[in-house]
Amino acid sequence: MTARKRVRKNESVLDRLAPHEGQEVLRRLLAARPSLRSAAEQLASSLLGEVTCDAIAAEVEAAVQACDLDDLKGRAGRHEWGYVEPTEAAWEILEDAVEPFVSDVERHVSLGLESEALEICKGVVLGLYRVGHGNGDLLEWAQEFPFEAAAEAVETWRAARRPKASSRRSRPAFPYDFLERCAPQWSRILGHPSPRGGDR
Repeated sequence: MTARKRVRKNESVLDRLAPHEGQEVLRRLLAARPSLRSAAEQLASSLLGEVTCDAIAAEVEAAVQACDLDDLKGRAGRHEWGYVEPTEAAWEILEDAVEPFVSDVERHVSLGLESEALEICKGVVLGLYRVGHGNGDLLEWAQEFPFEAAAEAVETWRAARRPKASSRRSRPAFPYDFLERCAPQWSRILGHPSPRGGDR
């Protein structure tokens, strides 16, 4: 028997589960062993807490840069439902790439992980700032996208954050020192409570 066959024979079925299958196994395990729920909650919180601005920024960059002109050709032009302008198609493709990260901001806030949510939002802004100041074929069709998507991410973070009891009506300010250091051309606008318009 070869080494390769021995590895396959001894390989755990858990290592080969698809994500949705792993979730179902966990659900059934916790239903059968409720005493494990506390430990599972602690592990989940620890896992969700393992986020850094730089790591998220790199993921955002990769997601945006993975969008290319082939994607644009597939979505722009004439379709059975009508004509889609290349600019509109480019925005839709890029929005699809960034949306999961913005949704993650809301998810972390809803779980009470506000510092982690801020790290994710900072990573989204940093990643978009980097791609906005680089080269990308698809971004030629949506040059304003990086700034507008960053502004939307910041607004999402502001809206999702739980206000302190002492200032229920105030909207939190995005860290200005971070913006000046990592996205200087956007700092004046994104640091304002309602980032819209102005210099990009």
